[in-house]
Amino acid sequence: MNIYIYKKCSTCQAALAFLKERKVSFSLKEITETPPTLAELRQMLSFSQENLKKLFNTSGMLYKELHMSEKLKTMPVDQALALLNQHGMLVKRPFLISQDFGFTGFNALKWAKKL
Repeated sequence: MNIYIYKKCSTCQAALAFLKERKVSFSLKEITETPPTLAELRQMLSFSQENLKKLFNTSGMLYKELHMSEKLKTMPVDQALALLNQHGMLVKRPFLISQDFGFTGFNALKWAKKL
């Protein structure tokens, strides 16, 4: 299982504490240095019922600067996934992905059901 975080993000730190408390094994990746792979993004899209917007950090500055709320309406999926892969700050975090499930954002109740 991989978890992508932004180390200055308090929500990401809470997610890490949650995983450590439960002794869950994971590989930690800094999202700005190593964004999720295209394969992971495609897998997460599948876990998110093909809702592309769920993969984006819609409250982030880069999302707003790039006017993504408008662009996403007509952007091809492959192009959107490529943007996420190139710009980790566009990705909703924490981004936790395993072979069988994935989460964008941290919700202790949802995570506890799977972990």
